Formats: sequence, C-alpha cells, structure tokens
Amino acid sequence: MYKHILIATDGSELAAKGVKHGMALAGPLGAKVTVLTVTEPLQARAAQAAVAAGVRDPAARYDQAIDETMKERFAAIESEAAAHGVKVELVHEIDEYPAEAIVRSAKLLGCDLIVMSSHGRRGARRLILGSQTSEVVTHTTIPVLVIR
Repeated sequence: MYKHILIATDGSELAAKGVKHGMALAGPLGAKVTVLTVTEPLQARAAQAAVAAGVRDPAARYDQAIDETMKERFAAIESEAAAHGVKVELVHEIDEYPAEAIVRSAKLLGCDLIVMSSHGRRGARRLILGSQTSEVVTHTTIPVLVIR
C-alpha cells in the first residue's frame, strides 16, 4: 500500500508515539522510511542576547547543541527502526517554517504517506501555539496519518 513513509518528529514524547506508529506500519508493508526533524535557525535576537551575556560565537554553540540533540534523537529512532526491522534514512533540516519543510521534503522524496503527531489543541490555544500538523494537512496532497 505505502512504499515510502515520511515520519516527522520534533523529539517530543508525543512525536515518539508517531515514530513508533510509523515504524510499526512500515515494517509489515516493507516500506522505505525517512524520518525528518526540522529545527528553526538561531534567531537574531537570541544571538544578540547571547553575545550581550558574554557568549562567544553563539551560532557555533547553537549548531553544536543541535548536533548533539540530533545524535541522541537519531540513535533512539534507529533503535526503534531496528525493533521493527525497518531501514530508515534520517534527515535533519533547518527551516524557519517546519510544516513547509515537511511538505516539501515529502514531495521531493516521493513519499506516499506522512506520519506525524498532534496535540489536538483547539480554539485560542491552537491560535497561540500554532499547529504544524494542521499546516501540513492543509498544504499537502499526500495522505497524512495523525497520531495523538
């Protein structure tokens, strides 16, 4: 049914449920899996504040912290993939708009399913916090499996 599944994760506990569901689906289907993590670039104000606080080269420190986080996150994902007998490609992108990066990556990679988690917030909380899942569902023609 599905041949290439894109699983989007931000490293949260809820997103881990999405990774687990995506791997469990991919295993029996023999589907290829790409796991995508999108982080936002270092904001100029944050860099300026860091410099004002005495941090040397905040961009390099930010990049180093992201690299360390990705190593940990990807190790856990590789372990989950192995538990389900799934070969996985791990991708990290830096983009100010995670939902756009997810939609773009799924299209460029030829994915036929996107798996991601959602908190299911509604009303004012959704407006304040935004919803990457909602944005993906709205802007893609690829089926999206939402895990809650």
